Amino acid sequence: MIDDGPETRSLLATALHVPRWIDEVASGCPYPSVDALLGVADLAARTLTPAEVDQALAAHPRIGERSTGLSSAEQAASATDDPALIEAMAVGNETYEQRFGRIFLIRAAGRSRVEVLAELHRRLGLSDAEEAAEVADQLRQIALLRLPTLFAS
Repeated sequence: MIDDGPETRSLLATALHVPRWIDEVASGCPYPSVDALLGVADLAARTLTPAEVDQALAAHPRIGERSTGLSSAEQAASATDDPALIEAMAVGNETYEQRFGRIFLIRAAGRSRVEVLAELHRRLGLSDAEEAAEVADQLRQIALLRLPTLFAS
């Protein structure tokens, strides 16, 4: 059973650092299972505002840079020692930040660095509105991947 206590709220903040989302998901407690929590979390994350996206991004490291915690584990599969790929990611991150004014965010879990780089280049061609929607969806996907790990016990 997942109840609405400080530990639950802390774990939710680790998944997605957006107070409105945390409050909305926590208000549905108690949850009989992680699956029940995921359903509510998914719906609540589908309405992230631009300000909430900015707030959540402040807690995320750049793709390809050293990270800790869950981000480190999520990016591990796409890690590389290839200097050309490392440089291409750095240039891509910088280009993205200049274009959109925020860090490039992607659900890295399950993707190779080549796939991440290809997605970065694809997204550079999106409009501001299309990319804003894409970032919000990536945050939702990351949160939904993190919740089962965070609430495993």
